[in-house]
Amino acid sequence: MVKIAFEDVYIPDVSVIITRSLSKIVRRGLVRGRIVIPKELITYLEAMARNGSAIGYIGLQELAEVRNYDVEEIGTVIEIVEGGSREIKELGVDIVNGVVRDLAKKLGGKVITKDSLQQLVCKAMGIDVLIIEDKDGEGLWFEKYIDEETLSLHIKEGAPITAKKGRPGDWRLVPVSDAPVTKAEAEMLVEDIVRRARSGEGIIETERQGIMLIQLKDYRIVIVAPPVSLAYEITITRPIVKLRLEDYNLPEKLVKRLNEKAEGILIAGAPGMGKTTFAQALAEYYARMGKIVKTIESPRDMRLPPTVAQYSKHYASSRDLHDILLLSRPDYTVFDEMRDDEDFAIYTDLRLAGIGMIGVVHATSPIDAIQRFIRRVDIGMIPSIIDTVIFIDRGRVSKVYELSLTVRLPTGLREADLARPVVEVRDFLTNELEYEIYVFGEQTVVVPVRKIHGEMIAERALNVVRRLMPYANVDVSGKTVTVSIPRAFYNSNTLKILRKIRKKLDKMGFEIDLKIS
Repeated sequence: MVKIAFEDVYIPDVSVIITRSLSKIVRRGLVRGRIVIPKELITYLEAMARNGSAIGYIGLQELAEVRNYDVEEIGTVIEIVEGGSREIKELGVDIVNGVVRDLAKKLGGKVITKDSLQQLVCKAMGIDVLIIEDKDGEGLWFEKYIDEETLSLHIKEGAPITAKKGRPGDWRLVPVSDAPVTKAEAEMLVEDIVRRARSGEGIIETERQGIMLIQLKDYRIVIVAPPVSLAYEITITRPIVKLRLEDYNLPEKLVKRLNEKAEGILIAGAPGMGKTTFAQALAEYYARMGKIVKTIESPRDMRLPPTVAQYSKHYASSRDLHDILLLSRPDYTVFDEMRDDEDFAIYTDLRLAGIGMIGVVHATSPIDAIQRFIRRVDIGMIPSIIDTVIFIDRGRVSKVYELSLTVRLPTGLREADLARPVVEVRDFLTNELEYEIYVFGEQTVVVPVRKIHGEMIAERALNVVRRLMPYANVDVSGKTVTVSIPRAFYNSNTLKILRKIRKKLDKMGFEIDLKIS
């Protein structure tokens, strides 16, 4: 292509195409002359679309729409050309934007972009640039469906929009629209979200085949598209509730532990129960105490003061995060949503290095959270890694465990030579021993001590009755001992024995139920 004298030539980059901004500025008559599209840009969008990326489809739809415009009506000619100025082995955003700059330099044209970095590079190279800016203060389209009760918004192609309303652990699913969402509407919704994120209002944390994870302002947005799902799905989670630690009305004993001793904290609970909300409150509490606090999040949706540094594990490797945190020496690191082996390895390494750690894990019970570490570390190290487990249920602290290591005979074993290292899991508030973790043979076992104690006491109750009344049938259910005596054995001597049995069982906390057969 050769530039005609006095003709304006424009070359749009990737940011303008995938945010569907080119069609808008052409319709408004903001550019007139010749718009040149490098083939490399189309090839890049095609590759993305074939890999299931919604952005690839959006970009191709944008170019197809612009190509259908009437040339005389818009006063602009659209032309596809080879960039051709560099050898390209693998296409990517930076490579395609480089082709755009090369073409603009060659043709004496002007780059159209929404990317501030592209604008800076163009100015450094002496290339004219037209920067497209979005209007400030534009509301987000989905906010009209969200009220104070809304926890999350669920949009699925072919179904009406629904919302979870209520509070963590106590919510209901409510339709907020009547008509099913069409495929075209779903694609436009995705385009709007991506456009706003690309324009600087948010961050695209993850983009893989058929999956996008976006933090747009204060909203966490998950987009799932074919081939991962059969249809477009968009889940929008509203900002998590902002609470202070004082709002939880924690027992003074627990607050004292958080202030003075707890450094390996595990916050556990089922999905949607308020784990991250509590972790956010705890992080802010430590920041107010003058501690250096950092977070690892995916995505970064905690609302914390500027003094807290928030890192994303999608933009740095586990090794990078490990090195950053070790060298910057925070007092506490909050690790939100620990999922895979690498997450647990980072938590373990940093805790053993002396950094206070607060980990958030999904678990249906407090002991399940501890078991997530059993196959990943030696059990003797667990109390050095985790000293406090806080279980969140329906937005409140429902259970607190304290872990410690001792060497003794496990509960229920009788042979003295079976003594071994035992991890004790105690209810922090009552100091009652609830679980023991130890290695038996080659297997690590988690034993509910309360159940064993109950079985042992029940066995002693049975022995009391059997020793004094060998002819009776005895059964224990809960705290009731049922004694069945044949009528032939029921006499005054039997009544004396029963009074003695009743006295012994009372001391053990059992009631007696006598039956004559």
